[in-house]
Amino acid sequence: QVQPVESGGGLVQAGDSLRLSCTASTNLFALYAVGWFRQAPGKEREFVAYINWDSEDRYYADSVKGRFTISRDKSENSVYLQMDNLKPEDTAVYYCARKNPSKNPYDSADAYATWGQGTQVTVSS
Repeated sequence: QVQPVESGGGLVQAGDSLRLSCTASTNLFALYAVGWFRQAPGKEREFVAYINWDSEDRYYADSVKGRFTISRDKSENSVYLQMDNLKPEDTAVYYCARKNPSKNPYDSADAYATWGQGTQVTVSS
């Protein structure tokens, strides 16, 4: 079981930056594509960003394109989400998840097999 753990959330002001980390205890994590999703109170979980196993493919939700950057460090068994120019509407619990290789599309939560517990990001105006 490749169980990721998120960290790095917090309370920031609009325009600030945060870097979220998603780390697994096994180097098998490096073999999988990983996605970041978020869920605001009263809303459905939504796709944020995706990175495949070798970092060649990266995709973003339109709402974060140009502000968020996804990356990974295989030596650290980690995937990162650099979030710049944060806005109040970015407030949510952020989750990372290991993608199921046999399921698509990459922006559907149903395509992901193992989820972390989430980290809260709150952006004040």
